[in-house]
Amino acid sequence: MAERVAWLCLGVMGGPMAGHLAAAGHPVTVWNRTRSRADDWVARHGGHTAATPAEAASGAGFVFVCTGDDPDLREVAEAVLPGLADGVVLVDHTTVSAEVTRELAARAAARGVAWLDAPVSGGQAGAEDGRLTVMVGGEEAACERARPLMQRYARAVTHMGPSGSGQLTKMVNQICIAGLLQALSEGLRFAQHAGLDAQRVVEVISRGAAQSWQMDNRAATMLAGEFDFGFAVDWMRKDLRIALAEAARNGARLPVAELVDRFYAEVQERGRGRWDTSSLITRLD
Repeated sequence: MAERVAWLCLGVMGGPMAGHLAAAGHPVTVWNRTRSRADDWVARHGGHTAATPAEAASGAGFVFVCTGDDPDLREVAEAVLPGLADGVVLVDHTTVSAEVTRELAARAAARGVAWLDAPVSGGQAGAEDGRLTVMVGGEEAACERARPLMQRYARAVTHMGPSGSGQLTKMVNQICIAGLLQALSEGLRFAQHAGLDAQRVVEVISRGAAQSWQMDNRAATMLAGEFDFGFAVDWMRKDLRIALAEAARNGARLPVAELVDRFYAEVQERGRGRWDTSSLITRLD
């Protein structure tokens, strides 16, 4: 019989990810702050809706969380940890600080619960298509127990080390994306100012060393001025805030990330915080 799981928070990422578990035959109990979203999810995928996080997690062997930021995660954790049985694995897919992750992992361990910090990369499309990349921190044995479930919505699940390692790896991911998108924005605008066919330029250079996921998936929409989709600037700024705070603690220098974070602040100030991160190019208009 398929393992019964609980899924807490059904946003643009969590909803599709939980859907893959339901499609694989797992009995899924869901909770979401907005009850109507949980009811809609059950209507599409089956399973059950719970009134509270603790009710959803009761009796589950695996508990999955995919919420917003450190305070949101702490609130959910404080609601569910007291009621979890020894041996339960809690998989946190939220992108949060390594600091709060280590704190909550220690509290979970004291109750016999294995906490995995498992942020993801791949965006909403990756969640819907089941092609996310998951970077995992925590006990390797717990990661192996949860791996078959995570593989339902991921193309890669990699154990990175002890608690916090998954979050630190996600910070590296976001630092790299920030620099790539700024460079891509400048390159595309340069091509246009130089009188080149920018789309044709992309077709050529995407076959060489400049190729990237951002170029393959965002260059065309950037040139078309389409940004009402994807990973929001608001969320990217949250992620960069976490990375910059960690860098201040560990002594890493992130001059480009700091600069791009300020550029994203300008996009927010123009009321475009919900636009995709590729909207960075609009600063150059």
